[in-house]
Amino acid sequence: MTVLKTSMRNFLAHKGRMALSAVAVLLSVAFVCGTLVFTDTMSTTFDKLFAATSSDVTVSAKGASDTGETTSDDGKPPVMPASVLDEVRGADGVKSAEGTVFSTSVTVVDGDRDSLSPTNGGPTVVGSWNGNDARTMEITSGAAPEGPDQIMVDADTADKHGLELGDEIGVISVVGTHKAKISGIAEFTVTNPGAAVFYLDTGTAQRTLVGGSGVYTNVNVTAAAGVSDAQLKKNVLAELGGGYKVQTAEETAEANRKGVEDFMSVMKYAMLGFAGIAFLVGIFLIVNTFSMLVAQRTREIGLMRAIGSSRKQVNRSVLAEALLLGVVGSVLGVGAGVGLAVGLMNLMGLMGMELSTDDLTIAWTTPVTGLVLGVVVTVLAAYLPARRAGRISPMAALRDAGTPADGRAGRVRGAVGLVLTGAGAGALYLAGAADKAADGSLWLGLGVVLSLLGFVVVGPVLASGVVRVLGAVLLRVFGPVGRMAERNALRNPRRTGATGAALMIGLALVACLSVVGSSMVASATDQLDKSVGTDFIVQSDSGQLITPQAVEAARNTPGLERVTEYKVLDADLTTPDGKTSKGETINAADPTYAEDLRTETVAGDLADAYRPDSMSVFEGFAEEHGLTVGSEVKVDFRDGGTATLTVRAITSDDVVIDKGAMYASIATVAEYVPAERMPLDVLLFASAEEGRQDAAYRDLKAALDDYPQYTVRDQTDYKEALKDQIGQLLNMVYGLLALAIVVAVLGVVNTLALSVVERTREIGLLRAIGLSRRQLRRMIRMESVVIALFGALLGLGLGMAWGATAQQLLALEGLNVLDIPWPTITGVFVASAFVGLFAALIPAFRAGRMNVLNAIATE
Repeated sequence: MTVLKTSMRNFLAHKGRMALSAVAVLLSVAFVCGTLVFTDTMSTTFDKLFAATSSDVTVSAKGASDTGETTSDDGKPPVMPASVLDEVRGADGVKSAEGTVFSTSVTVVDGDRDSLSPTNGGPTVVGSWNGNDARTMEITSGAAPEGPDQIMVDADTADKHGLELGDEIGVISVVGTHKAKISGIAEFTVTNPGAAVFYLDTGTAQRTLVGGSGVYTNVNVTAAAGVSDAQLKKNVLAELGGGYKVQTAEETAEANRKGVEDFMSVMKYAMLGFAGIAFLVGIFLIVNTFSMLVAQRTREIGLMRAIGSSRKQVNRSVLAEALLLGVVGSVLGVGAGVGLAVGLMNLMGLMGMELSTDDLTIAWTTPVTGLVLGVVVTVLAAYLPARRAGRISPMAALRDAGTPADGRAGRVRGAVGLVLTGAGAGALYLAGAADKAADGSLWLGLGVVLSLLGFVVVGPVLASGVVRVLGAVLLRVFGPVGRMAERNALRNPRRTGATGAALMIGLALVACLSVVGSSMVASATDQLDKSVGTDFIVQSDSGQLITPQAVEAARNTPGLERVTEYKVLDADLTTPDGKTSKGETINAADPTYAEDLRTETVAGDLADAYRPDSMSVFEGFAEEHGLTVGSEVKVDFRDGGTATLTVRAITSDDVVIDKGAMYASIATVAEYVPAERMPLDVLLFASAEEGRQDAAYRDLKAALDDYPQYTVRDQTDYKEALKDQIGQLLNMVYGLLALAIVVAVLGVVNTLALSVVERTREIGLLRAIGLSRRQLRRMIRMESVVIALFGALLGLGLGMAWGATAQQLLALEGLNVLDIPWPTITGVFVASAFVGLFAALIPAFRAGRMNVLNAIATE
C-alpha cells in the first residue's frame, strides 16, 4: 500500500509532465482501436449489403464470376436464355422467380458528357429494376422506369452530381450509347458503400447492355415457405441440369465478401503497421520521461532508500507510475479510437464511400486489445528507468541531485550500436547484391531492422559529434546564447540521442518511400522513353474494352500513320517437355506493335513473332520449359480451337512494360478463334505522321469525342498520370506517418519541459547575471532546433540508404533508375527545424516566466 501511495503522490505531483507521455499512449492506442473499429464497421456494412441484396437462390450464366464481375471478352455480361426462367419456376419449392439483366462494364454520363461514375473506385452498375432491388431501395422521388426513355438513379449519385427528375443521362456500353431521362430517384435502405446504380426496365436493359432480347444475366429465386435455401438450390439444379451457376444467398454473400476481403485486410494491416510505428516512437518518449523523472528525484529516492525502502519497492513505485500512465492513456485512447473511426467514416463519405454510424461495430476485443497493448508497452518502456531507480544508493541523498554518467555503460552501448549498425549495413549490401528480388527482400528487411536498432543504440555517441557540427554551422552565429544551447544539447547525450531517435524513425520512412517512389517514376519514365515508339495510347480508365466503332473512328483520324490493336486472350499452353500451363495469357496485336513497343529480345526478332502461326515467349517461361527459337507450342484457346505455334522470339525479362508477355498476331489468333468470340481490344496505339503530332493529337481526341469512356494520352500525359498515381499513394502513406511524427514532436516538447524543470536553479542564476527573457527563450528554441535537426539528419540519411537498397531490388524487376528527390529531402530537413521551433514554444514560454529568486532558491 505504501508503494501505491508513493506512486500516486509522484504521479499527481508530476501530472503535467506525464500528460504528454499520456497523449503519446492515447494517440497510439486510438490509432489501433480506430483501425479495428473502422475495418469492423466496413465489414458489417458490406455483410449487411450482401445479405440484403442476395436472393434465396441466384442462377447465373456459367461464365459469370462469383463476385459479380459481369464482363466477358466481348464487353458484354455473360447471359443465359430466357427459357431458363420458366424452367426455374417449374422447380419444386420455388415461390417466385424473376429474370434480371445488369452490367458493371458501363460508363454513365450526364447531359454535359461528364462521367457519373464514382471516383472512389466503386463500381458503376446499370441493371433492370426488379423485386429483389426493391427490397433494398426505396423510391423517394418520381417512379420506376417504364419504357426506353426512362431511367432511375440512386439518391447518393443524384445528390453528388446534382441530378434531378427529367435530366437526360447517357448509358455507354459496348452496344452503344442509350439516352434516357431520369424518371425516379431511389434511396438505399441499407448502407451504400460507394456504388453508382442506375435502373432501366427489363427490355431496355437487355437491348442497352446485351444488344438483344430474350436473355438474362441472373434469375433471382425466392423459396416457398418451409423450403431451405440449400434444398431449393438442389431442386433448381435438378430442374436445370448443368451449364449454369447456382448459389444460395449465403454462398453469394460469401463470394462477394471474399471479393472485398483482400482489400480490407491490406487496409487493416497497413494501418496497424503505422500504429506500431507510432507505438515505437512513443516508447522513446516514455523512456525519456521516466529517465528524466528518476534523475530529478535521485535525492528523494536516496532518502527513501536511507529510511528503509528496498530496491524492489523503489522499482515497483516507478513501474506503478507507468502502469497508471498506461491505464489512463489507454482508456482515453480507446474512446478516442471510436471517435477516430467515425472521423475516418466521414472522410470516406467525402470520397464517395458512404458508411453509416448506424453500422458502427465495436467488438469486445477492440478495447481489450487497446488497453492491453497500451499498458504493456508503457510498463515495458518504463522498465529500464525503473531498474535504474532501484539501483540508487542511500548515499545519493547526501549528494546534489543527479548522478554522474556511467562511462563504462556508454562505451558498451557505443560498441553494441556500432556492431548492430555494421550488421545492418552488411545486410543492406547483401540485399543490393542479390540476384533475385525475393532473396534480396529478406536481407532488406533484416538490414532495415538492424540498422535502425544500431542507430538508436549508437545515437548518444553520434549526438556528441553531430550536435557539435550543427552547433558550429547554425548556433555559433547567435553568440553566447547559441553556445549555451549547444552545450545544453550536449549535456546529456543519451537524452538527446533518444529524443532525436523518436523523430528519426518517422523521417527515415518518409525518406525511404520518397526515394522508392521517385525512382519508380524515373524508371518508368525512362522505360517509356526507351521502349514506347508510339505517340498516343487510347484506353478506358474504368476497364471497359474498346468497341469496334471506336477503333474505326481512330483509324479514320487524319494525320495518323498507323493504329495498332491490342487484345488479350486466355489459353492453355503445352510445351515440348510435356507440361501444360493453364490460364496463360496471349497478347494478340497487329504486327506494327513491334514498332510501338521496342521490347528487347534475348533470342530471335520480335517482328517474326507476328508471322503466321508464330509467337514469342518471355525469358523465364522459355528457361522453365527448355524453349528455343523454333520450338513448337500447342496453344488451346479458351474461346476457340487449338493451334500449334512456332516460337520465333524470346523477350527479355529485364523490362517493366509488358513484362512476362507472350505475343502473337491478331491474324494468327483469328484463324483459331471465331469472330463472334474474338475479344475486344484492351488498348489502342496510334502514331502520327512525321511532323503532325500536335494536330493528330487534337484530331484523335475529337474523333473519339463521342466515346467519353476512353482517354487519349500522349507520352507526356501518360507519364503525368503515372506520377500522379504514385504521388497519391505516397501522400496517403505520409499522412499515416504523420501520427508517428506528431508523437515524436511530443517527445521533444516533453524533453525540453523536463529539462527546463531540471535546470530551474541554473536558469535563475543565468537570469540573475543578466540573461534576458528573450535570450533565455531563444536558447531553449535553439536547443530544440538542434535536437530536431540531429534526428532529421540521422533519419534522412538512414532512409535514403534503405531507399537506395530497395531500388536495387526494383532494378531486378526492370526499374533501373535511382532517383534521389533532393527537393523533398531538403524540404523535410528544413521543416524539421520548424518542428523544433514549434516544440520549444511552451517550454520556452514557461522558462521565461520563472521568478528569478524562486528559481535560485530551488534545490
